[in-house]
Amino acid sequence: MNTTDCDCLVVGAGLAGLTAARHLHDAGARVHVLEATDRVGGRTRTEVIEGATVDVGGQWIGPGQPRMHALVEAFGLETFPTPIGGTQVLDLHGQLRRYAGSIPRLNPLELVQLQALVWTVDRLAGTLSAEAPWTSDRAARWDAQTVDAWSRRWIPSANVRALLNPSIRTVFGAEPGELSLLHFLTYVASAGGLMRLLEVDGGFQQTRFVHGAQAVSEGLADRLGRDRITLGAPVRAVTQDGERVTVHTDAGTRTARRLILAAPLALLDRIHFEPGLPALRDQLHQRCPMGNTVKVFAGYERAFWRDRGLSGEAVCTDGPLSVTFDNTAPGGPPMLLSFIVGTPARDWSDRPEAARRAVVLDALARWFGEEARSPVWTHEIDWSRERWAGGCPITQFPPGTLSVFGPALRRPVGRIHWAGTETARVCTGFMEGAVESGERAAEEVLAAR
Repeated sequence: MNTTDCDCLVVGAGLAGLTAARHLHDAGARVHVLEATDRVGGRTRTEVIEGATVDVGGQWIGPGQPRMHALVEAFGLETFPTPIGGTQVLDLHGQLRRYAGSIPRLNPLELVQLQALVWTVDRLAGTLSAEAPWTSDRAARWDAQTVDAWSRRWIPSANVRALLNPSIRTVFGAEPGELSLLHFLTYVASAGGLMRLLEVDGGFQQTRFVHGAQAVSEGLADRLGRDRITLGAPVRAVTQDGERVTVHTDAGTRTARRLILAAPLALLDRIHFEPGLPALRDQLHQRCPMGNTVKVFAGYERAFWRDRGLSGEAVCTDGPLSVTFDNTAPGGPPMLLSFIVGTPARDWSDRPEAARRAVVLDALARWFGEEARSPVWTHEIDWSRERWAGGCPITQFPPGTLSVFGPALRRPVGRIHWAGTETARVCTGFMEGAVESGERAAEEVLAAR
């Protein structure tokens, strides 16, 4: 590939990078996208497995996400509500409970504590600036403790604390004892409340895509023009001077006036920058690992759990499966989706395949009946083994990170700008946040022209 000059190069063909590129192109800028993998979509990825369309990456959108809904409408994409009919299963410290609605069966005192937990989290999150949470008077104090330490101090009931844990593991791909309270509250603030993160009906798990979530990135790529995207081009080095940025990839070298990097922070640490990045920015990359998530799908001949009045949703406080959903799509085969997240996910793929399958089917049979042991097929994806993702669903900000290094998160470095859902000011960690971050980065580049 010969060196090609343009106004802006964008690294990463996920939702953030493609949104930034399209925004710049629509504004008349010459733009080109460089992507390490052989596809567009980033942490959204749709595959056809045994004839079924399956989102092996991100798959849900919900209320309070106007950018994603606008893209759905613009591209004519079909969506459907996540199945929720029937009772849910709670596996609380080895005891099975069934319940309807969003509130599990607990004693009155525990229910009061659960509601107080939601109110308290929302109240604390409401004091934060979505754009600069590190400016809060309590930022350093909240960033010095984990969610686990905070919950043990303020929530007397072990059962209520246990209910919080699988949700945190699934949303962040990390353990409550690893997660900064400031990061957690910032995440809640960006979502507009704790229950939006956790609930299906009325929450961010409400809606799915008939043909898969990757279709949004495919639509953005088509509108941008596929000739403006180079696949199989992982970036190895970035150099800049007062006039331009040079990007060195496995597919050649390109130059531009500006650069937008829309990749996970942990992957940016693999890139050599010349001149070196400022200390805050450089050490931010060093401190932010990706979460650990394994998705396991099981396809069946019929939705036997519905025959028993079950929704297919289960929550387990002790794992290794944390959450299970009915993943059946309209016209598709009956399917259950399970999440293995946090600590159990880290060595999951090191176990023998037969042993992994047995653990999953044992859990599903415990929750939904013996028919769960006889799927037509199973499929799993371990996002920690994906070379150009490094994990899923999001980047982690461990204690002591966001309050100190947060100011560098979106601050441009010379001619380099930053995008990606972790840099979003709204719906951080979700597809909506990725799109918002791409728009913001593109506006920065346009303002600097």
